[in-house]
Amino acid sequence: MADYLHEKNASDFDAIQLSIAGPEEILSWSHGEVLKPETINYRTQKPEKDGLFDERIFGPTKDFECYCGKYKGAHYRGVTCDRCGVLVARAIVRRERMGHIALAVPVTHVWFLRRTPSSIGLVLNMTAKNLEKITYFANYAVTSVDEDKKEEYLREMETAYENNKAAIKQKFEEMASQEGQDEQALAQQRDQELEEAEQTYTTERAKLESLVEKALLSEQDYRELRDQYSDVFSAQTGAEAIKTLLKNIDLDQTVGELREAAQETQGQRQRKILKRLKKLEGMQKAGIKPEWMIVEHVPVIPPELRPMVQLTGGRFATSDLNDLYRRVINRNNRLKKLIDLNAPEVICRNEMRMLQEAVDALIDNSHVRGGRAVNAAGGRRKLKSLSDQLRGKQGRFRQNLLGKRVDYSGRSVIVSGPDLQLHQCGLPKMMALDLFKPFVIGKLMEDETAHNVKAASQMIDNNEPIIWDALDAVIEGKYVLLNRAPTLHRLGVQAFQPVLVEGKAIQLHPLVCGGFNADFDGDQMAVHIPLSDEAQTEAREIMASDKNLLYPLDGTVMVSIMQDMVLGAYYMTYQPPSIEETPQHSYASESEAIYAYEAGSITLQTPNSVVCDDGEIRITTVGRILFNQILPNDFSFRNHTFIKSDLTKLATEIFNRYGMDVLGEVADRIKETGFEYATNSGLSTGMDDYIIPDAKAKIVQEGEDRASEIDEQYDQGLITEEERYRLTVDAWLKADDEIKAAVKEDFQQQENSTTIITLSGARAKMGAINQIIGMTGLRQDVYGNTIELPIKSNYKEGLDVLEYFTDARASRKVLIDTALKTADSGYLTRRLVDVSQDVFTVEDDCGDDEGVAMDREE
Repeated sequence: MADYLHEKNASDFDAIQLSIAGPEEILSWSHGEVLKPETINYRTQKPEKDGLFDERIFGPTKDFECYCGKYKGAHYRGVTCDRCGVLVARAIVRRERMGHIALAVPVTHVWFLRRTPSSIGLVLNMTAKNLEKITYFANYAVTSVDEDKKEEYLREMETAYENNKAAIKQKFEEMASQEGQDEQALAQQRDQELEEAEQTYTTERAKLESLVEKALLSEQDYRELRDQYSDVFSAQTGAEAIKTLLKNIDLDQTVGELREAAQETQGQRQRKILKRLKKLEGMQKAGIKPEWMIVEHVPVIPPELRPMVQLTGGRFATSDLNDLYRRVINRNNRLKKLIDLNAPEVICRNEMRMLQEAVDALIDNSHVRGGRAVNAAGGRRKLKSLSDQLRGKQGRFRQNLLGKRVDYSGRSVIVSGPDLQLHQCGLPKMMALDLFKPFVIGKLMEDETAHNVKAASQMIDNNEPIIWDALDAVIEGKYVLLNRAPTLHRLGVQAFQPVLVEGKAIQLHPLVCGGFNADFDGDQMAVHIPLSDEAQTEAREIMASDKNLLYPLDGTVMVSIMQDMVLGAYYMTYQPPSIEETPQHSYASESEAIYAYEAGSITLQTPNSVVCDDGEIRITTVGRILFNQILPNDFSFRNHTFIKSDLTKLATEIFNRYGMDVLGEVADRIKETGFEYATNSGLSTGMDDYIIPDAKAKIVQEGEDRASEIDEQYDQGLITEEERYRLTVDAWLKADDEIKAAVKEDFQQQENSTTIITLSGARAKMGAINQIIGMTGLRQDVYGNTIELPIKSNYKEGLDVLEYFTDARASRKVLIDTALKTADSGYLTRRLVDVSQDVFTVEDDCGDDEGVAMDREE
């Protein structure tokens, strides 16, 4: 029997095809009609008969037990109870058995009506707006016209008009022949009557000629024309009208006509015909009838896919779909009663429209007409319809079918691990124990500490000390994968050797943050364990973090030497402006100079004459000597201040000369030394470090004078509005540039913590400093146009109300643009991957084993 899901092989198929189901196919899926909106009986806690959870339709709620209890046990498998009508089977069949709702009247499927472009609109060659008017009972549509009768009426109308015209002329001729008549007045009266007769004829003829298939009629027009020409045409409204129009289409004939029309036309009209032709050819090829886009039977999905669970306290939590199905059943049953009672047409039509809207909400609650989405009780959120359960990242396809939830994985917040080596990560002990639990159990049994799996699991649950030794042995030499979402490139997943740490946070090496785009403000990362020996080898040799120090984009070094590391290196190697460059002391070796520093005789930045290890006598500082000692032994002595860009160049040079392994070791030493001296420096920042340059006020005043001068020229008619705007913006841009130059000059001459932090490249750029002590400057509106009124204040002085408003407006634009661009670029990436994932680049081996050396600059 086909009702046992556990007896089916889920992978036993060749291909999947998505197609429109016809009414007969929907009925073939169904195991019964759902007649009532009830779900669970509140007293018996069992499904209601003919309801949304009926066991006769969807199968038993308990394994091999019918509703009434007459049949219990697997030996009754496949028997249908003669008392309650429930099939004896596994309860899991409630995940696959479907029901249906037989609608009192057909309804239009919202996917094919409202999506752009409208599928029904393409097939019928009608606009979506007109289709909606028909669907929601605002207008009637002419579904058929008897052309012979129409021609007959037109001939009769023309004959009647001619006779009427002749009668009017004759009448006035007779009147004119009588004596004493005013011929001019009679002529005017005759012309007026002839004009009225012609107007009546033209209007009636136009009405009759407008009766063509698919024409829209208002309620009033329909009633008038029906009374006069009921045998000429038939018209309907609602989904029934659209169904009739779709049934009238002969696919083969229409496709042939469109192919001929496409060859004879060009331009916009040809594009429209080709679009319609593509849709109809697709339906023809798939064997889909156009009228299947109208729903006659609503499938009811299995109850286990729209569950209802009892909460503590007797209340029930239910899937949104049950509420949406309930609305459809209630309105459908009400409509059936109204039809049986021969209720007035206006009442029935209103109920039909409500049924259409209920089915719309069930299928796609996000695209219902006029934004009338169905909300949950309380109106706080929209109910999730069938489409909502399929679409998007959280939908059935991407979340459940494409998205994988894997064993041997964990997730936690990341923190900095400054003591780690480049190839290591800190893994919380409890997380590691859980991830490696099967391996630990195996190790305990191998060492005969535990004799079976149950005993080993008990030891782990009891947290016995011996398990930590087993865990240490298990993770030795193993690699784990760390991943941070979003994984935009291959460096978003890297392999690390785990080091067990206390706490619950994963420790990440500071130098690998760049590849993950990670920071430590609450970011989370996932841990995955490669299980097989091959996977471990691949992780160790290819994916390890110390093997991925170059950007895949252009091959530049990716080691993230930044912030505190940069600050420490700068503090060691810079020479304060207040200290003279002349050497204070002379030392016979680098070691002697270091001893003098440790003894407190000199400072880290004191210039001294030192005989370096390479035999050269240099004027240098102890900080620079210490920094050079962390570089490779045969590396030339670097006697200058190191800022961030210098450290990047240094890393590139080391990689080019010594390779990736040495680069990793040196980067680790730079990190440790940088952290140490950044800490020892005691650098901080404060309000007094931010000194507004004296020139600022003068430059702003000059800008205001220039703007006033431009306004005067505009008032005198010497320049246009566009020129006034452009010149004003240029004047303030010039003032902004002058203030930036003044800020930079003043700032570089100062000697304080903020200057050191900024000039080193560790944090903040001159642009940010200019915002704080210079002029905030010009901003853009939502259209990207520069607002001519600048923000003259800076953040230290504080903004006035208008400036604050302007700044907030620009800031909002930046945030909105960022959010929109992120979504668009993410979707583009996804589509590019989808179309290119099956493309492989294959190239014959040319046999060369040496290659060609190329310089990056080439």
